[in-house]
Amino acid sequence: MKKMQMRSFNNSSVVVKFQVFFIVLALLPLAILMYLYYELKVEGRVSLSVEDLNTVLIFVVVGIFAGYMAMRSLLSNLVDVTKTSTGKLREIMGMERIQDLLKGDENEIAILTRTFREVTSRLEDNVTSLQAAKKTLQSVLTRVGHGIANIRSIDSFLDLIVETITEALSGKQGFLLLVDNEKKVLTVKTVFGASLGSFDNKCFSLETSPFSPAIRARTAFIIPKVQYLSSDENRATEGLEFPVICAPLLCHNEVIGVLAVSGRKVEAPFQEEEMVLLLNLAMQTAVAIENSKLSADVGRTYFETLSALAMAVEAKDDYSRGHLDRVGQYSVSIAQYIGLPIAEVGNLRDAARIHDVGKIGILDGVLTKPTTLNDEEWVIMKRHPEIGEGIIRPISSLQPLCDMVRHHHEKLDGSGYPDGLKGDQIPLLVRILAVADIFDALTSDRPYRKAMPQIEAIATLRSLAGKIDQEVVDVLEKIIFPAAPRLS
Repeated sequence: MKKMQMRSFNNSSVVVKFQVFFIVLALLPLAILMYLYYELKVEGRVSLSVEDLNTVLIFVVVGIFAGYMAMRSLLSNLVDVTKTSTGKLREIMGMERIQDLLKGDENEIAILTRTFREVTSRLEDNVTSLQAAKKTLQSVLTRVGHGIANIRSIDSFLDLIVETITEALSGKQGFLLLVDNEKKVLTVKTVFGASLGSFDNKCFSLETSPFSPAIRARTAFIIPKVQYLSSDENRATEGLEFPVICAPLLCHNEVIGVLAVSGRKVEAPFQEEEMVLLLNLAMQTAVAIENSKLSADVGRTYFETLSALAMAVEAKDDYSRGHLDRVGQYSVSIAQYIGLPIAEVGNLRDAARIHDVGKIGILDGVLTKPTTLNDEEWVIMKRHPEIGEGIIRPISSLQPLCDMVRHHHEKLDGSGYPDGLKGDQIPLLVRILAVADIFDALTSDRPYRKAMPQIEAIATLRSLAGKIDQEVVDVLEKIIFPAAPRLS
């Protein structure tokens, strides 16, 4: 019971302890005064022997000493609190701010008051900062979440990530860079706040660029100023503004790239919570990139399987062997002559390889019939574009090929199939594939006719004006007969 009472007293507040000490110290002098008052009132005089006076003095001295020690202990605890709080603040704010707090002749109470006031101010700033960070995080997650639903490619997703984090951190420029393991450099994948073209052919060293500390430490870094190790590196980083905040893209503990924000639209420096936000977003971005690679590999494997099926269908007919490759060559040549983007040329090449894959669903009796098809058989044959589209549509990476597979038999006047599209409803890539497909069919042997000479096939394509794109035919003619005059 006594131990519990002692613990309770030791854990009491400073005010309670002071009150207890004061009452205890006041009892002895109060008792002496009461005795003297009683003697004077009753006896009319005070009668104390020398021995009694000595005893009283001893008790007074002991009481004063005990009171001194108790109050000294109490005040020592207060001084220790001041020193401890000052030490903690020194770690947080640095020596300069602590010297400002300690200057002057104030006592420990005044210093402790200012110290606690500073701590309270810092806590309020931290709460405000955390609230701002929470709002920033919510803004980033909301925007990314809303954008993902409408994104069909990893490139669009990466553009959204860079734009969102740059604006969230009030940065001037945002970058996403990927590691080129062969060249041991970082190349710019996407940029926000600057032209991607301004960073064409620019590479950042994995060892000496501003992003190197983040790569080596595998964590986020803030770089206020960087001294470049070579003039080449200096030229490579032209266009970057400082400070730079960056975080590595980590996948299976391997750095595959860097997410960075360069420069600030506000005067305040980047904060630690912003580093945490950037690092977390970089980790999620790395996962998205890796998943995209896996998805692309699966899609490519599926495409190669479809291509093999299309060639198997082609092999059933001796007269159509090589048709897919030739249509692909004609289509690519036309697209390159026109100057279409590399990505569109690649899609056109892939579509040409599998544009007849739907024939796998057509009966062999119809597919390999040595004579002209009747009306009922034509109805069956006309289903192959729809069947082909249905085969490739489930694979997201093959979505760009769907229109070309489905519509390569459409005509500009609406007489084609399966949807009867007209004019501008038919995309340019589909028009190119249609012309290449017809040209190869005309210049190949069939059971019911011999192959046409190329010049006659071009003339036949000219006769289909209004059904196929004559500008595409013009390009094909220039490719087939580069020095010959245009056929009218």
